[in-house]
Amino acid sequence: MNICDCKKLGFVGDVEFDPETGCITHLIVPGPGCLCGIFGREKEYIIPFKNVCQIGSDIILVEVKKLKDIEKPCKCE
Repeated sequence: MNICDCKKLGFVGDVEFDPETGCITHLIVPGPGCLCGIFGREKEYIIPFKNVCQIGSDIILVEVKKLKDIEKPCKCE
């Protein structure tokens, strides 16, 4: 959940980490689907781990002022 606008971004689908340090660098959250999810995803959110404010048992709070800064387009097939 983004604390800047109280919007749910979705569920964490993957993480990126630095292989040298073993530290998590980004959370990857799949975005909304193309045509009701039939043809994959339109975009995904790549959230820098420095933007994570709090990790709870069932929620992760992040601070993202502009969603455009973390959106990465996906190719719909």
